[in-house]
Formats: sequence, structure tokens, C-alpha cells
Amino acid sequence: MEPTIVEKQQLLSDRIQNMAESATLQMAALGRELKATGADIISLSLGEPDFDTPEHIKEAAKKAIDENYSHYTPVPGYMDLREAISHKFRRDNNLDYSPAQIVTSTGAKQTLVNLMMCLINEGDEAILPAPYWVSYEAQILLAGGKVIGLPTSIETDFKATPAQLEAAITDKTRVFLFSSPCNPSGSVYTQEELEALAVVLAKHEKITIIADEIYEHINFTGKHASIGTIESLKDRVVTVNGLSKGFAMTGWRLGYMGAPLWIAKACSKMQGQFTSATCSITQRAAIAALGDNLAPTLAMKASFLKRRALILEKLREIEGLEINEPQGAFYVFPSAKSFVGKKTPEGKTIASVEELCMYVLNKVYVSVVPGVAFGNPNCFRISYAASEEKLIEACKRLKECLGSLS
Repeated sequence: MEPTIVEKQQLLSDRIQNMAESATLQMAALGRELKATGADIISLSLGEPDFDTPEHIKEAAKKAIDENYSHYTPVPGYMDLREAISHKFRRDNNLDYSPAQIVTSTGAKQTLVNLMMCLINEGDEAILPAPYWVSYEAQILLAGGKVIGLPTSIETDFKATPAQLEAAITDKTRVFLFSSPCNPSGSVYTQEELEALAVVLAKHEKITIIADEIYEHINFTGKHASIGTIESLKDRVVTVNGLSKGFAMTGWRLGYMGAPLWIAKACSKMQGQFTSATCSITQRAAIAALGDNLAPTLAMKASFLKRRALILEKLREIEGLEINEPQGAFYVFPSAKSFVGKKTPEGKTIASVEELCMYVLNKVYVSVVPGVAFGNPNCFRISYAASEEKLIEACKRLKECLGSLS
């Protein structure tokens, strides 16, 4: 008899069976399934700019094709690309990483998993301020590590304190990983806040600090701060970045890091056994993206700022939602805990914010991501990387749906 699907799945490794599916991709997939049935879905689940790649970057890619950049490249990337990234770090962030300390990958996601696989042994601990990006946890668990979450709240703008960090550190702590601007909360750490965390981290020399700065260019505070500039930590900080968010290049797949040389060499070795280098054409386009023409990026940032004002205005009209003002990225992370325990018009009790998100998706066709996947079960993530018309309509539907609960 032919084995059933369940029986076949039992042949899969424990590793893949124990791994959670990405919640953002899962909600996007559910939305697409409903859309295929004819439902008028408004998807606010994916973290993808709704802009096209700037023309000067596309032209660089076309030129690279014509010039036959179609062969294998060095695993960490072309040397002139790594020189461009090194220059970018100095120009924008006051960070001094030589080209030898740069590794490019197929997106910042691969950069991060390379780091987890190179820095974490079985039983090691990684500290994450919560909420955190959904894939951090899965990557740490894949490497055999243990996630130590630092719970934050809307009252503190979802930022961890030095006291929390100090209390969480043990002799097994090997990594402190955070994003600023943050996905999913939009929180931005100031220079002063980073320096306060650095006082704690400076006392623990075995901890590598990983700063995910992928949303660097979507920062509404006026100035981006990098923890790698702090003298006491500079030899232990890995700065991760990429092109997808600030340059509308999600499908191009290029992320990069600046790291201590021993970490850069280890990640290049790891990547050499998995994917080798990222796309040669993308690498040539990246050189153009990292040049001095930031006009399209600044225009996108201005649009996101306008949309932030719009969606905050509309969400504040929904009684029961708790909202702060995110200072970066293109997300709002409202607390919806007041709706847990309420009943739908159909008589079903909402048992969690996760259930609430599924109810909203199936009832009014608005796709958002439950906060439990980000380490905060009281909230959900809204991406406002969508047109103003869609944002207005989505908030209207949310207001009607949540208002119907009793």
C-alpha cells in the first residue's frame, strides 16, 4: 500500500518538522488563497516596499548583462562591490570595515543564518529584545541555540533596557541580536540608548552583538545610530544590512555584513558550502544602489512618512486598540489584547490575538500578522507599504470588524 502523506512526512528530519513556518509568509499565502476564490483581499502582511527599483539601478543591471557578468564570483562578492559597501559604511554610519570584513549574501536573511550557524553551538543562548523579526528565532533554534527573549511593551516603545539585558546574560550567552529600526515595531534606538546597552555588553567579552540595520533608510528620527561606532564594542559588532527595503530590491536578493575578520572568514566558509555567492548581475546593480544617488530612496521615505501619519490617524479611531508612534520602518504594532475574550456576532469567543487576526482575514479580508510570531502575543503587525487608498479601506474594514465584537 502506498504510504500516506502523514507517513511520508515522518521520514522528514526532526529539524524541518520542528521548524515553524514564517508567519509573515504564511499570512500572505492565506491571503493569496482567499484572493484566488474571488475575495477582495487587502494584504498588509508582507514587509515589501510597493515601489519599483530605481531606474539607475536597473540600468546598471542591464549594462552588467551586456558586459557578460554571468560567471561565478568570489563567495563574499566582487571586490569592487565590497569596496563600495566599505565606503558606504564609512560615509553613512562612521563604521570602519575593510573589504576583507565584508560578506555579501542572497539577502540579509542568509547573512543572519550564516552568523547563527557560525557563532552558536548546541545549548548556547541568544538574547533578543521582543518583539523581534520572525526568522531570528527559527535561525537560532536551527543552530541548536536557545532564545532568551527580553519582553518589552508599547509603553516603552518596545525597546529593551540595560537592566533587562544585564539580568538576561548568563555564562551561555553568545549573541545579542536586535534590529533598529525594528521589524515589527518600528522602534528606533537612539545613540544614548545604544550607549547604555553598551555599558552592559562591554563587561561580557564572549558576546557578539549583531545589529540588523536593514531599515536604516526608513528612519524618521533624523539620524540613524549604529552600535558598532561605540569604541568599547567595535571589535565585537556585526552590522547587517541589505538592499531590499531602502532601495525597493526585495527580489534581487542581496544582503551584506561588516564583521570582525574572523567572523567574516567563517561566514564566507559557511556560505561556500551552501549557496556560494549571490547573483552576479545583482552585485553589479548593488554598486549603483550604494552610490551617492539616494534621491529615489528619500522619495520613498517621504511617502512612508505620509502613510504613517494616515494609518495612525485611522487606527486611533478604532476603540480598543493601543497604539504608539513608530519612528522607523513601515510597520505599526498595535496591542489588541482588549479584544481577547470578546465574542463575534456569530457567537464565537476570540481566544487570542492570533485568532483575532484569522477572524479579520476571513471576515473582512484584511491580512495582518499575529504578534505571537514576533515574541509578543498581545499585538499584531500592520505593514503600511501599500497605497493610501488601500490603507484607508483596510482601516475602515478593521474598524467595522473589531467594532462588531462584544
